[in-house]
Amino acid sequence: MANDVKKVVLAYSGGLDTSVILKWLQTTYGCEVVTFTADLGQGEELEPARKKAELLGIKPEHIFIEDVREEFVSQYVFPMFRANALYEGLYLLGTSIARPLIAKKQIEIARKVGADAVSHGATGKGNDQVRFELSYYALEPEIKIIAPWREWDLRSREQLIAFAESHQIQISKDKRGEAPFSVDANLLHSSSEGKVLEDPSVEAPEFVYQRTISPEDAPDKATYITVGFEQGDAVSIDGETLSPASLLTRLNALGKENGIGRLDLVENRFVGMKSRGVYETPGGTILLQAHRGIESITLDRGAAHLKDDIMPRYAELIYNGFWFSPEREMLQALIDKSQEFVTGEVRIKLYKGNVDVVGRTSPYSLYNQDLVTFEEGAVAYDHRDAAGFIKLNALRLRTLGSRDRKVGG
Repeated sequence: MANDVKKVVLAYSGGLDTSVILKWLQTTYGCEVVTFTADLGQGEELEPARKKAELLGIKPEHIFIEDVREEFVSQYVFPMFRANALYEGLYLLGTSIARPLIAKKQIEIARKVGADAVSHGATGKGNDQVRFELSYYALEPEIKIIAPWREWDLRSREQLIAFAESHQIQISKDKRGEAPFSVDANLLHSSSEGKVLEDPSVEAPEFVYQRTISPEDAPDKATYITVGFEQGDAVSIDGETLSPASLLTRLNALGKENGIGRLDLVENRFVGMKSRGVYETPGGTILLQAHRGIESITLDRGAAHLKDDIMPRYAELIYNGFWFSPEREMLQALIDKSQEFVTGEVRIKLYKGNVDVVGRTSPYSLYNQDLVTFEEGAVAYDHRDAAGFIKLNALRLRTLGSRDRKVGG
């Protein structure tokens, strides 16, 4: 096992798990380890990861730390939001959409340094192992993948700590106790699961929430903002043009202040089990409503309904790890085509956990006030035409009704 890998690129956070994995790779495979740490907007200082990797014997030139926030939002989050993607009708896919970017960066680094393997810290029960590995194989079909949690015999936190101590891996005091729940975070969301959240009948304690205040504690006065869109992507807030990552950061702050974006969900994992997670997606929740608001006046009915039809399939592909699949790319092309005229501004009201669209304008609006007004206008719409329209649509229903009356006697 140890002889067929010479150099491996590890997705490295600097935490206990990936630090143990780093040393385990060195001792088990006898290979050179290259670390990659991505700044996805998780809100943590990343330089300690560099120092920890150096203490574990990693060469400075083999430590990669990259700020990928703008790429994450512009190339992954925004394309997904053009589809209004929700997994099982609720989940905004914050963890799912980050994995293909991390995997892509690992493969790029592997090519750069001549590594013949990649490794991740996902467990053998979760979805992330699938997402990472499907992405690796899509981008580098012959790559060797090392998934330590499926190989080693370390089955508890106590065993991880014992391994760390036996190899002089530094462990901060706050990491020695059993964590009450696990957290994954990036610029789009935070995800909490396990331990105190495992019983789905018990309400999540308030201390679980990382990125939002309770709606009950939010201001008693509503906050109004205007989000500007160009071809389906948000580009401004209250007239100020912002980069994708800066815009999402601003929406996150607004959502946090108003108690927006909490979700307590029992979902169906791709690997076959149900799991309970608490998600916080403050900015994404606002963005989704704003995007649907601008689409409501710029998308034709047929296009809008087709998008809604394919959305669950698109969301499932992302959740299951098929970002780099041809079918996701095909659906993306259709979705992006629909966004050509999704341009304009949406006025949003934020109040105690609620996001309401209260106004929308667009130079490409399909909304015609003359057509919908109850007043008689000069528009070429004859009310009498509706009779024929209704009769044609009722033809099959009338035919069925006649047959059923005959059968029923």
